[in-house]
Amino acid sequence: MKRTLILSVIVAALGGLLFGFDTAVISGTTALLETTYDLSPFQLGLTVASALIGTIIGALAIGKPTDRYGRRFVLFTLAVLYFVSSIGVAFAWDWYSFLFFRFIGGLGVGGASVVSPMYIAEISPAKYRGRLVATAQLNIVFGMLLAYMSNYFIASLELGDVEWRWMLGVEAIPSAVFFGLLFLIPESPRWLVANGSVDAAKEVLLVCGNEPGVVTQEIADIRASLDLERHSLKEPFFTKKYKVPITLAVMLALFNQLSGVNAVLYYAPHIFNMAGFEKSAALLNTMGVGLVFLVFTIAAMFVIDKFGRKRLMLIGSVGYIVSLVTISATFFTLGTDFTQTGSWVVLASLFLFIASHAFGQGAVIWVYLSEIFPNRVRARGQSLGTTTHWIAAAFVSWTFPLIAQLSGGLTFAFYAVCMVGQLIWVIFFMKETKGISLEAIQKELGIK
Repeated sequence: MKRTLILSVIVAALGGLLFGFDTAVISGTTALLETTYDLSPFQLGLTVASALIGTIIGALAIGKPTDRYGRRFVLFTLAVLYFVSSIGVAFAWDWYSFLFFRFIGGLGVGGASVVSPMYIAEISPAKYRGRLVATAQLNIVFGMLLAYMSNYFIASLELGDVEWRWMLGVEAIPSAVFFGLLFLIPESPRWLVANGSVDAAKEVLLVCGNEPGVVTQEIADIRASLDLERHSLKEPFFTKKYKVPITLAVMLALFNQLSGVNAVLYYAPHIFNMAGFEKSAALLNTMGVGLVFLVFTIAAMFVIDKFGRKRLMLIGSVGYIVSLVTISATFFTLGTDFTQTGSWVVLASLFLFIASHAFGQGAVIWVYLSEIFPNRVRARGQSLGTTTHWIAAAFVSWTFPLIAQLSGGLTFAFYAVCMVGQLIWVIFFMKETKGISLEAIQKELGIK
């Protein structure tokens, strides 16, 4: 692979890393935020969900500026949003200013969820595209692990009441690095063709490793794709013929979050405290959650095309149910009087839960959403799935403190029941797409 391609992918993937860091770093600060701003469970849920509300808006609104001003310009904008958010929350003067700056960071996360993989896909030669786009997704998980590690390190410094400000403010450093490195990468060749800069697009394709004889065909393919998109705007989306893929996309996205995964990722130290671990051990265990997530995400990447999407979902669903039922039963049995054995049971079950998510839903959702819609409505189909996912994530993150205050056992029992529903849905309704052409998938789903 050419040096320019490698550098461009690494820099764009930093947007994904900051996405993961920004979403997970809040987990280490919830207890201090509660005391600093005297938050009720409802307010704590809103505090965590505020970034997700920004994420929904960012993901929905990023399309037009990306097409008008270019992928590179938007990546610069996302870097600024990350930087402003991290500095803003570090120096927040009250709860409302904190919510505002977390919302700003959420806009960056929503934008990065769309633009980072888009840029990498558009700049990569076809033979490397799958692996390189997967790098962006992997970097999100790696960013979460870095956030957990950063939280643990800062907590070890014993900074007192300002500890949470350092945890959230440290993101300004990689944000500034991201901004600086963006000057070294080229614009997307697809955007250049769309805006009439064909010669510049050819030059980018060449320096990114495309063979000279292939570049002309690449330009022709890009033009054909752009022409298809323009005609696709006239294609009605919410119609009977797209009923099956729309239902699959919405149900997959809903089940993804009704597992409670974002409650675990955002409130892991809080959950470990509920299970009897003291602060340092809770943050260390949270690092373990991030490491398990990363390892099983990598494992799923290697087997998803061999095992198939449905088998991974089946394995993940069973793992979800076993782990969630065990956690729920432990909380119902021990309440707030946890023994050491009970604490370790919760720890092991949470590790199994995260492994099940990473190997199942976490690996499948974005691949599946890109496969079940035909080209002419794929962008709108993926947008629907993504928006449903983030709305459900905001709901789960907002409501977790409210339900957990009543009963830890009840909280995880609810998620377990939802995952029984997912298992039934996977067995009877989910279609396998492994090894099937996109055209054959359309026929399988009844799309003509």
